[in-house]
Amino acid sequence: MTIILAVLAILLGGVMKGAIGAGVPVIAAPALTMLFNVQTAVAILVVPNLLSNVWQAWAFREQALPRRFLVLFAGGGMLGVAVGTWLLSILPQETLSLMVALAVLAYIGLRISRPGWTLARSTADKLSGAAGVAGGFLQGATGISAPASITFLNAMKLPREAFIGTISIFFVTMTAVQIPALWGVGLLSLEMLAYGFGALGLVFLSIPLGNWLGKRASPKVFDMVMLLTLGAIAIKILFETIFGAAINGA
Repeated sequence: MTIILAVLAILLGGVMKGAIGAGVPVIAAPALTMLFNVQTAVAILVVPNLLSNVWQAWAFREQALPRRFLVLFAGGGMLGVAVGTWLLSILPQETLSLMVALAVLAYIGLRISRPGWTLARSTADKLSGAAGVAGGFLQGATGISAPASITFLNAMKLPREAFIGTISIFFVTMTAVQIPALWGVGLLSLEMLAYGFGALGLVFLSIPLGNWLGKRASPKVFDMVMLLTLGAIAIKILFETIFGAAINGA
């Protein structure tokens, strides 16, 4: 049953990625954390994160934001993910699970509380490096950069194609650092890489469906499905972590 749920989570993440340009780590990382643990979730998802975004980064390269923005945003992500991966290797599992749940709830809160907030382009340019560092740190430590990276780009109110191109380049460069960092701290093995390629196959199976739906359905529908799914997962992680720790302590 655990494997079936993991497969469904990855497939849903692929559908979301095809529809809105992001979704594999946002959906699959907390779901795999709930089913296994944070380190396993992060290790399994690095391969689909890298290779699915290589494809999208190339396909939407002409629509991505200008080079200076990308260098600061992606460069910050590379720095942040290295620090986050180090914390992933030393923090207790309970702490990491709480970080995942809180990161998900923060993302949901930002999306709900400031739906109409628009970040001026001049301000976004100045904050791009800091946003990249924050997103990379969260990606390295929890497997989810969305509270920083996706929220930041969403606030700019970018067209769908510009958003996909920009976030995909960010994920590619960040994950290119994350993979050797995970290997260096002993969290990425050949077995995890094999699982990762299996997950990649599931993502590529479901991305075309997401692309098709994304061109026909309102983005609000995908937002609602994603936020409801993430909310349920975050609450379950919090419940199991807090009550599990209380039981073990007793």
